[in-house]
Amino acid sequence: MHSAVLLIEFGSIILGLGLLGRFAGRYRLSPIPLYLLAGLAFGEGGLLPLGASEEFIATGAEIGVILLLLMLGLEYTASDLVSNLKAHYPSGLVDCALNAVPGAAAALLLGWGPVAAVVLAGVTWISSSGVIAKVLGDLGRVGNRETPVILSVLVLEDLAMAVYLPIVTALVAGAGLLAGSVTLAVALAAAGAVLFVALRYGRVISRFVSSDDPEKLLLVVLGLTILVAGVAQQLQVSAAVGAFLVGIALSGEVAEGAHTLLSPLRDLFAAVFFVFFGLHTDPASIPPVLLPALALALVTAATKIATGYWAARRAGISVKGRWRAGGALVARGEFSIVIAGLAVSAGIEPSLGPLATAYVLILVVLGPLTARYTEPLATWWSHRRDGDDPANASGTPQAAGTSARD
Repeated sequence: MHSAVLLIEFGSIILGLGLLGRFAGRYRLSPIPLYLLAGLAFGEGGLLPLGASEEFIATGAEIGVILLLLMLGLEYTASDLVSNLKAHYPSGLVDCALNAVPGAAAALLLGWGPVAAVVLAGVTWISSSGVIAKVLGDLGRVGNRETPVILSVLVLEDLAMAVYLPIVTALVAGAGLLAGSVTLAVALAAAGAVLFVALRYGRVISRFVSSDDPEKLLLVVLGLTILVAGVAQQLQVSAAVGAFLVGIALSGEVAEGAHTLLSPLRDLFAAVFFVFFGLHTDPASIPPVLLPALALALVTAATKIATGYWAARRAGISVKGRWRAGGALVARGEFSIVIAGLAVSAGIEPSLGPLATAYVLILVVLGPLTARYTEPLATWWSHRRDGDDPANASGTPQAAGTSARD
């Protein structure tokens, strides 16, 4: 009977997620907020709490985080990361200062303590690569001059996670200064070693993993990733970082083939992860933190726009392109939830999970809107301030999505 109930519950969840994904796709929305809402509906205090399948969903959620970071690593080669780090590290420092500080300050003002401050700093710092990439494609901006700047900021954020996640893992586990320092040293040594090996022997590794049979390629890559993630977690480095480093080590045709094969699995288990996070958030706990979440969302939306504007100006992009770059970076999503999930699992602060859920829900909806309308609104305001006729300004929403690549 237990197995039957588990299959019924899990099958219903997967079917429901598929229908929600189709609904989001029809209206060109990110499905992330719908997945979170589904988790809220099926969790404690929701409309229909689950029983038999929760442990199974927890395991699927762990695999979802691992696949999210693996696929992220597959997007980059070691040489890409090194070149981006050298060329754009000032933009990464500005991004961290403008967007991590508000989260840390909010946690301290709410009286949550320094550990929660470090966690909430990460939640407000990291943009959603998945949502932003989809929005850029939908708006036809992949070839715009500001797009490499946007991608560079995202790459630096992703690379920073290799250092940040082990720190958070050690902090939420209650590790002391010595244990935390050892964990960070191990993470940095592992990341450095993987980058060195990938630069020098990436082709050798890829040839070893490569296979003309999609089934064998899938099994080897997936097995290697989960194995390394498990070893990393055993060393308190974070399973997500281990998966990210595996993705970086693979390159060329192997990375392309693995990306194609694993994309459906990533989407499935990532959706399960968002549901799992929602399951552990009581819907009744969200209204008390809704105003702080809204205020934090508005502040960090403005700081992300400022980050993109500054980075694009530094790269010599035109004023319109600067505003487009800033507006595109606003969305938060999967990695903000991953970071908050570490704190929720450790029981650091009961209100942190609800605030992070509300925060992500707000910005995952607001992000595509700022990407579309920041530049035309800025153009309209500039013309009005200068006394020109705003009706003659070339800043319509449609132009913002498909305009020339200036």
